Amino acid sequence: MGTLWVILIAVAALLIGVALGFFIARKYMMNYLKKNPPINEQMLRTMMMQMGQKPSQKKIKQMMRAMNNQMDNK
Repeated sequence: MGTLWVILIAVAALLIGVALGFFIARKYMMNYLKKNPPINEQMLRTMMMQMGQKPSQKKIKQMMRAMNNQMDNK
């Protein structure tokens, strides 16, 4: 009977540790991506030039704002 409790406590501790680890890692990644967005203005400018568009600063700022708003809504 004593070993059964030890096993149950070990399994419960493992499950709690996995759940906490997942949520902590998720929170860390969300903060990291918010501080370091995967696309910056220079990348956006390069992509637009490759597509044959002449990007204005106003258009780039507008697209960055739209992408940031979309990230905030998720």
